[in-house]
Amino acid sequence: MTMTKSATHVAIYDTTLRDGAQSEDVLFSVEDKLRIVERLDALGVDFVEGGWPGANPKDGAFFQQVKKLPLGHCRISAFGSTARPGNPMAEDPVLEALVRAETGVVTLFGKSWTLHVTKALGISLAQNLELIYESVRYLKRHVDTVIYDAEHFFDGFKADGDYALQTLKAAHEGGAACLVLCDTNGGTLVSEIGRITARAAAVGGPLGIHCHNDSGLAVANSLMAVEAGVVQVQGTINGLGERCGNADLTSVIPNLCLKMPGVVTSLDGDRLKELMATSRFVNEMANRSSQKNQPFVGASAFAHKGGIHVSAVLKDSATYEHIQPGLVGNRQRVLVSEQSGRSNLFYKLQAFGITDLTQTDPRIQALLEQVKEAEHRGYQFDGADASFELMARKALGQLPDYFSLRGFRVIDQRRVEEDGRRVVFSDASVKVAVGQLQEHTAAEGNGPLNALDQALRKALARFYPNLWEVELDDFKVRIISGGGTAAQVRVLIESQDARDRWGTVGMSDNIVVAAYEALVDSLVYKLFKDGSVPPAAPPDNG
Repeated sequence: MTMTKSATHVAIYDTTLRDGAQSEDVLFSVEDKLRIVERLDALGVDFVEGGWPGANPKDGAFFQQVKKLPLGHCRISAFGSTARPGNPMAEDPVLEALVRAETGVVTLFGKSWTLHVTKALGISLAQNLELIYESVRYLKRHVDTVIYDAEHFFDGFKADGDYALQTLKAAHEGGAACLVLCDTNGGTLVSEIGRITARAAAVGGPLGIHCHNDSGLAVANSLMAVEAGVVQVQGTINGLGERCGNADLTSVIPNLCLKMPGVVTSLDGDRLKELMATSRFVNEMANRSSQKNQPFVGASAFAHKGGIHVSAVLKDSATYEHIQPGLVGNRQRVLVSEQSGRSNLFYKLQAFGITDLTQTDPRIQALLEQVKEAEHRGYQFDGADASFELMARKALGQLPDYFSLRGFRVIDQRRVEEDGRRVVFSDASVKVAVGQLQEHTAAEGNGPLNALDQALRKALARFYPNLWEVELDDFKVRIISGGGTAAQVRVLIESQDARDRWGTVGMSDNIVVAAYEALVDSLVYKLFKDGSVPPAAPPDNG
């Protein structure tokens, strides 16, 4: 890539709360949006688009409440369209709502593609130019900054380049502070972005870029536009957005900050270290799972599984990592699997605090063979570090004998109540031994795992009361061999307490047995990490 000779400041414009909220299955409350604004402000984002005032009560409430936030950096923008044909500017409801939002920044979109002007709006090309000019000019009298989004600009340019440029000129002459070129359908190629953006620069005035990801090129197109001279990049956290989403700012931002020396943003330095945490926070607000393979901020972005890779990374992380993970708040991870070598295992053991071994210790090779055999039978430790650590410490004689299992039984029942409701519940009983003592308890739950969980904790509570702190956070079941109801299954459980989160695994041809195995590992890991000590004598119940 050819970099500019002098540093250029590129503003980051976030539209997660408006464009991102158009993602399927994403719904932000007003409180969600306010919390996201605070996180984006702390991250160093320059503009946050809050929504379309007047479009719905929620956006109206947001613009009223966001004024109360003590923001230190970002500017809030209201979004809307040019005036409707035939409406005087001062009487147009869209423009009126934008002014009433009192944001100081308004982002106005208008038509750049002749197809949309003549068919969607049903007006002449000249009338559209007048609407753009007059709408921008009117808003400029009432707000500090007007940003103009040229909707479908690249498709419009390919259909009629001269007219698309005229729409930009109308907005520029009306007083727009930035002319944003929108790849609204997301179908433009990288080479086209660079060529067309260079043509748009001739209009004068600062340019921005707004790319959708329908061709999987939104990030690449945004970066190409920066090389072509744009000074504002619009996008969303985690690439949220309608259809295939928008340009993912969690990829755009670190590329700008770390790989384009001719570019300066407000997110350089320590602020960039909050990128991964911000990504996860937005996913939590959107009720979405974070994608492990997401560039820069995914849990797998700097995870290494192949033994040769790990051996090289331990010598120099640059051998298989394009940046230092900590720069974006991520971390290096080494996975243990049947593809592992001694380097993987040695790295993991050191991460667990087991430092009294060398790579040539015969116990490492024995443990490696144990891991490979377990994965051959169907276990998977990629998402179950806690189960792997327990296996390793047990093999090395470093795991206390907290309790032993003597057996369990589960009965599922369904009955019809007097009011006609069908109720399904499970009864579970477990037998455990703690030292010389045996406990036999029962509990009821809304399913077999819940009932077993309650019964097991009930049996162990008087010895280890801290087990009540554990919460089941996620539960995954996968068929690993065979077919039908007799297949082998693997169960992955994610648990958490107030301080930590950990994963455990179980495997069997019986789903309840597999779940129980993962559950037991989860509780044992809790005891180990808390430094619990097996009781030397029965507790005094007197």
